Amino acid sequence: MRVLVLGGYGLIGLEIMRALALAGHKPVGFGRSPETGRRLAPGLSWNHGDLRRMLRAEDWNSHLLPIDAVVNAAGALQDGPKDDLRAVHDMAIQALVAECERRGVKHFVQVSAPGATLEATTAFLSTKAAGDAAVRASNLDWTILKPGLVIAAGSYGGTTLLRMLAAFPLVQPIFMQHAKMQTVSGADVARAVCVVLAGDVPSRRDYDLVEDEPHALGEVLKAMRRWTGRDDALWRVPLPKWLGYALGRLADLAGWLGWRSPLRTTALRALEAGVTGDPTAWRDAGGFPLKTLEETLLALPAGAQERTFGRAQLVFPILLLTLSGFWIASGLIGLWQREVAEGVIVFRTGEQAADWFVSAGILADLAIGFGLLWRRWVRPAAWASIVVSLGYLVGGTILAPGIWADPLGPYVKVFPAIALALAVAALMEER
Repeated sequence: MRVLVLGGYGLIGLEIMRALALAGHKPVGFGRSPETGRRLAPGLSWNHGDLRRMLRAEDWNSHLLPIDAVVNAAGALQDGPKDDLRAVHDMAIQALVAECERRGVKHFVQVSAPGATLEATTAFLSTKAAGDAAVRASNLDWTILKPGLVIAAGSYGGTTLLRMLAAFPLVQPIFMQHAKMQTVSGADVARAVCVVLAGDVPSRRDYDLVEDEPHALGEVLKAMRRWTGRDDALWRVPLPKWLGYALGRLADLAGWLGWRSPLRTTALRALEAGVTGDPTAWRDAGGFPLKTLEETLLALPAGAQERTFGRAQLVFPILLLTLSGFWIASGLIGLWQREVAEGVIVFRTGEQAADWFVSAGILADLAIGFGLLWRRWVRPAAWASIVVSLGYLVGGTILAPGIWADPLGPYVKVFPAIALALAVAALMEER
């Protein structure tokens, strides 16, 4: 069966792509960046398109030839520069369903979320529900799967947040420690898609994919610490809910600069409401037993790579803000002490050249500092900071070599800044 998988390189979508291929199907991944798909799963087929702009049935025409089934694993948590929830979750799906009906596509599997209703308090869930309604109203052989908190070999969104929180040394800070959640293995979600397409469970139904028993967030974090080989925290630090939402609002603002933090207010509201569902329908339909949290973690490899990832995600914002602040402060100080800076080199360059060099340096410093705050430009800005730093060292050695002997070591301190920029560039990965 040839299967189009929307969101094919996402946390759930990539699991589905691999499971379909192993089951003998021919999956075709669909996402905004085919290069990302080919990098993550080079042996599979990839297509591309932007759901925000595929709002008419005819926009899907070329993507459904020849396709036997569609799996929609695409989604976004919150509106932002690259995300439009109503377009992605609802309008594009309405258009896709209409074209699937016209083309005679046999099966449609919609990956939704527990608690997705039109009356939901978050735009994420209400727009998901609108897309679900369009699928239910169709003449397709449809199935809606609603996985709980997905734990997979990959990491994105909520699973990244869990790994970050579990990476704290000695102490365990936690918001809403009694919030309830039911997990599901990413591999089980992918297997469920294969089971649905094989016709082994009744179609035209909704199924919550969740383990039987819910866990408190504190229990999940404890299990994650043990999974990665860390000792239990010596001290659990409950943090007030208002602080969590304050951080969430800062993360929302960062979203407009391209950052997709797992700590946004939508995630916090979902957590507060509980990520829970009812596994009864899946079990009664003859679906395979879903793994518990303990079984999911036991089936996943965990070692140095998991511990390193959690720590890296924890410290990355600190590294980034430190590097950005360093360059912005450097530019502002240069602007404030412009005459002093020019005086250091003017006797070698002349007034006009000194003015040009200092002005160029101020602009470069500020451009790098602010560029590091915008996600799209982080890696180029980090490399630019390295190049500019080396340029300062070479130029300074030529124009003002005596500064190497300065007891405060201003030239020597450039090397840690270069190392910091290398760390930021190396850790700058979203998927």
